[in-house]
Amino acid sequence: MLEIAVFLCGAIVMIYEIVGSRVVAPHFGTSLYVWTSLIGVILASLSAGYWLGGRLADRRPRFSTLSWIILFSAILIGLTTLVKDHVLYFLGSAFEGMMTRTLLGTIVLFAPASILLGMVSPYAVRLRVRAVTTSGATVGRLYAISTIGSIAGTFLAGFVLIPALGTTSILYVIAIILILVSLSLYISFRNPGNLVVSVIMLAGLTAATVMHHNSRGNDIVVDTQYNHVRIFDTEYWISGEPIRVMKVNDEYSSAMFPGSDSLVYEYTWYYRLAGHFNPGFRSALLLGGAGYSYPKYYLGRYPHATIDVVEIDPGLTALAKEHFGLADDPRLRIFHEDARTFLNRHDGTYDVILGDAYKSLLAIPFQLTTLEAVRLKYGMLSDGGLVIENLIASLDGPASTFLKAQYATFREVFPRVYLFACHEPENREMLQSISLVALKSPEEPSFTSGDSLINALLGHRVLLQLSGEPVILTDDHAPVEYYAMKAL
Repeated sequence: MLEIAVFLCGAIVMIYEIVGSRVVAPHFGTSLYVWTSLIGVILASLSAGYWLGGRLADRRPRFSTLSWIILFSAILIGLTTLVKDHVLYFLGSAFEGMMTRTLLGTIVLFAPASILLGMVSPYAVRLRVRAVTTSGATVGRLYAISTIGSIAGTFLAGFVLIPALGTTSILYVIAIILILVSLSLYISFRNPGNLVVSVIMLAGLTAATVMHHNSRGNDIVVDTQYNHVRIFDTEYWISGEPIRVMKVNDEYSSAMFPGSDSLVYEYTWYYRLAGHFNPGFRSALLLGGAGYSYPKYYLGRYPHATIDVVEIDPGLTALAKEHFGLADDPRLRIFHEDARTFLNRHDGTYDVILGDAYKSLLAIPFQLTTLEAVRLKYGMLSDGGLVIENLIASLDGPASTFLKAQYATFREVFPRVYLFACHEPENREMLQSISLVALKSPEEPSFTSGDSLINALLGHRVLLQLSGEPVILTDDHAPVEYYAMKAL
């Protein structure tokens, strides 16, 4: 039983860490700072647990004590599940720096249970060691079992648990498993106090898991292989009409009018500029699908054009088909892979490349921002082709740092690069959607149109002043998370 306990605790450590990224993402994003804080805090906690577990084992080498350690780790994971959103909301309101928020959040939520789980292996070693002559083999065997458990937990969390159960349910489940492990140690080595507490906790967590599944109301809440997704119905902020919204990792990603393919979000209107700068285009590539609101609109508006969509998450595509009216169409091809790997390997040519992979300042795939990625986009365009990227930034102030770097990077490759503020061009320090338009043709385009909507969009053109040596983002150096922190 001791070896089984070590294996399961090793597995749960890694499940806890991977699920932790999903706990933090809806509040603080999935940036490098989140993963750095999470990995650093878990490793530090495990180190503290190894030290404490070893010292305690030398003083009180009892199976009953180990069962209590495992039981208390289950209690702490259960508490984490109950308070996680409240803690992260408070930290997000109380602290401005992203580094401070993520570090404090991971310490408060994940350090206590991780310390206790770290105590299991050294304590188990002490219980198993019977003679100095075999101590090395005992230590190696138990730590190997723990590591194998961690490997199994890693694959189980990423490939099975997160897509199947969702974050909150997984935390409840691993807490229940730890209680069962503690109970098994009780049955093997008799610890009455542990039995009473374990039964109470087991009943409470089982009830909480059932209640969680039954309390989602009309909202659709799903954890896919890559994202935490919520789909719900609300009212359009402009007209009050009903709309359906998809939030991915707590960021608004897609929206649609029921029964209509009209565009909801203002920034998607600027994709219409493709027809102004490249009349008669016949093919487009969209990086980022989410709810597929724009591809549906595109297929209806341009009946003679095709569109390829690259969406890394097949779970989002499935949800779009089920809840956003996405239908199969011979003019629509969908590729489920990272947009950068698609750019690296694809040898097709497009008239228009549309970028919709940047959901917020906290969710920027750096590999799509770099000089190398921009060159790949340029090479995939036909003569007269263009790129339209949706960026989240301000025109001036701290939140403009990423925009200026991205603008300078595009100018290294494209002869013509223009910016359009999607909301308030005159409010230069406002955080808003900004459309970057890069033309392959060196000729100066026209900024007037007979179409009133297109003319209004062109009227949102803004100029960006770059001071000093421009920052060019590259695969080797693209500190987009650092730039994002300046806006918070």
